[in-house]
Amino acid sequence: MMLGVYTLLLLWGLAVPSQGLLERVGTLARIDKDELGKAIQNSLVGGPILQNVLGTVTSVNQGLLGTGGLLGGGGLLSYGGIFGVVEELAGLKVEELTLPKVSLKLLPGFGVQLSLHTKVSLHGSGPLVGLLQLAAEVNVSSKVALGMSPRGTPILVLKRCSTLLGHISLMSGLLPTPIFGVVEQMLCKMLPGLLCPVVDSVLSVMNELLGATLSLVPLGGLGSVEFTLATLPLISNQYIELDVNPIVKSIAGDVIDFPKPRLPVEVPPKEDHTSQVTVPLYLFSTVFGLLQTNGALDLDITPELVPRNIPLTTTDLAALAPEALGKLPPGQNLLLSLRVTKAPMVLLQSKKATVSIPATIHVLSSVPQGTPVALFQLNGVLMLNSQLSPSTTKLHVSLSLERLSVQLAASISQHFDASHLEEWLSDVLRAAYVPKLNEHLEVGIPLPKILNINFSNSAVDIIDNAVVLTVAP
Repeated sequence: MMLGVYTLLLLWGLAVPSQGLLERVGTLARIDKDELGKAIQNSLVGGPILQNVLGTVTSVNQGLLGTGGLLGGGGLLSYGGIFGVVEELAGLKVEELTLPKVSLKLLPGFGVQLSLHTKVSLHGSGPLVGLLQLAAEVNVSSKVALGMSPRGTPILVLKRCSTLLGHISLMSGLLPTPIFGVVEQMLCKMLPGLLCPVVDSVLSVMNELLGATLSLVPLGGLGSVEFTLATLPLISNQYIELDVNPIVKSIAGDVIDFPKPRLPVEVPPKEDHTSQVTVPLYLFSTVFGLLQTNGALDLDITPELVPRNIPLTTTDLAALAPEALGKLPPGQNLLLSLRVTKAPMVLLQSKKATVSIPATIHVLSSVPQGTPVALFQLNGVLMLNSQLSPSTTKLHVSLSLERLSVQLAASISQHFDASHLEEWLSDVLRAAYVPKLNEHLEVGIPLPKILNINFSNSAVDIIDNAVVLTVAP
């Protein structure tokens, strides 16, 4: 067997992640080195990377043993008695390459040192050497630069790959002692071509994952959010930091420029062996802004939408505010037309997420086979509590009505205390409006795809102006 150690230096950025109070609107992702190592390990499991090496045959046509080398015209071994032995060695096949064990060390302000520990065996056969099996120790060192693609995604580029051959062992077969030096030179020539492509293939898989981090995330029928890298990745001794900028697009693909208030976010320290994603207030405001501009927050509430124990007739309204009915007879059904003309306000603060929705409520009397009669108009504010639950790709939001405050519109000629209607309207909205609102919120708050990290079991922490998701291994 052959124990191989591959060392990979990723030149990831020359800055160290900042701590403390930050002013930002983007998504901050801190990827623990364990997650990076797991992603690399997974790229080697069950895929074609290692299998592509198996069965590889060393060649005498080029390089050290080629026509210009030891076996070439005038070479040391051109016509010697050991020519046949070397020719058979040049036909060695890679018989086994076991799954490498991945270990890495982050180098603050520089990069990542990655080691892949593996075992490999080479075998061949021939009339001179019999059944031959060789093992050796090898260090494969590679340097990889990190750049940014034109579409704003991080990309790893292999710059240099070299091998250092260690001890060689003959596990079985016959091999004359004088030939060991030739074998060593042959393997030094052959191993980079066999093992450096393994590193290159790993980088290709990692680039696909890093590219997916900044993919287009659909928002149902509202549009989409595209995540792009705002700055080059930063690195500490424990994690890699990505500053991701969300770009909101309409269904047609046009960029929607929602206001981006630069609110301070004090990102909490990341614990060792955990990965962290900070979801900014801006993304919450964006989703609710899209719902409002698409009319998803508007609703006409009829008696069919509320249970029978919640009254929605002029008779019930007369008991609360008789001045509002005028000359209308009792027993007629009511129609509530709720319209949201301004974007809701989301507040993330003190371990709590709340949403304030300003709404205009038109109260009408529904006349059978006739035009509804307008009774009065209310200006109201719905205060809703938010329950947050993560899934693999998004943060789910579920709302419940905490309280409702209303007042008569200034243009209304009636004069009565509209606060008498708040309890009744709250019951109506809880039964009819809030469930519809939660249906539209199934689009969730989008999360960037980061090395296929699963956020479904992450811990949720609401801080001022952001939500922090922490994923433990």
